[in-house]
Amino acid sequence: GAMSVDSIADLSDNTSKLLEALQLSHPHELDPCRSLGKKKMLSLNPITWQVPRIVDRCCKHIETHGLQTVGIFRVGSSRKRVQQLREEFDQGRDVFLDEHQSVHDVAALLKEFLRDMPDSLIPRELYAAFLSTASMEGPVQLATLQLLLFLLPPCHSDTLHRLLRFLSEVARHAESSWGPNGQEIPGNKMTVSNLATIFGPNILQKEKPGEKDAVAMNFEESTAIILVLQRLIEHYQTLFMVSPEMQHDILRRLFQTDPDVIDYLLRRK
Repeated sequence: GAMSVDSIADLSDNTSKLLEALQLSHPHELDPCRSLGKKKMLSLNPITWQVPRIVDRCCKHIETHGLQTVGIFRVGSSRKRVQQLREEFDQGRDVFLDEHQSVHDVAALLKEFLRDMPDSLIPRELYAAFLSTASMEGPVQLATLQLLLFLLPPCHSDTLHRLLRFLSEVARHAESSWGPNGQEIPGNKMTVSNLATIFGPNILQKEKPGEKDAVAMNFEESTAIILVLQRLIEHYQTLFMVSPEMQHDILRRLFQTDPDVIDYLLRRK
């Protein structure tokens, strides 16, 4: 769903289309170009965020209507309503979630989507590498996690960033607070630890759900998953930020190997 350097070159000679492709500050203008049907695995610096609509809509709904809901993600939901919402998204409908939808139904839908992704949000081939960071501490742990995040495909990276930003916001409202008029604003009781316990197994999966050869997860593995996701939630802003030094190093290397890419990046900047 994003354009790579090559796909811009593949556009027709129509000047207006090329200008559309370069209107990088207005991603919505690229929507007509996204129906080109190209299936490229590699996308260099995607122009638009690659986050599934269902994830973004669920996050926005809970951020708007559910941050004060006690036990969000723990309280049960209506299986029938969740299934109906899932079918509407699966059919490609433009589903709008408003105040009429139950926060618990939307929360259950988000968990279900992440659990049932064909390839987990953190790809399974990186499962062991991410888990190994649980035994690390301090700056070394964060530096290793950041390098692993750089290995994620763009759609996985963008979606994980959106989810972590959302979970951080939920955790920020875990404790009760006081409003400007002295009224108590109830907390949702969902701390970073609670959220990591719930979402960890959905994001970091060793095997596909229901696989015959799936082995029951041991205690150490389960603990490591929770700890890793805690760190991702707590430090997501830092982890997803590329330092100027690293950017400079990458540009220097690209200048030697792919000068045409440098030209594209500078025009974009």
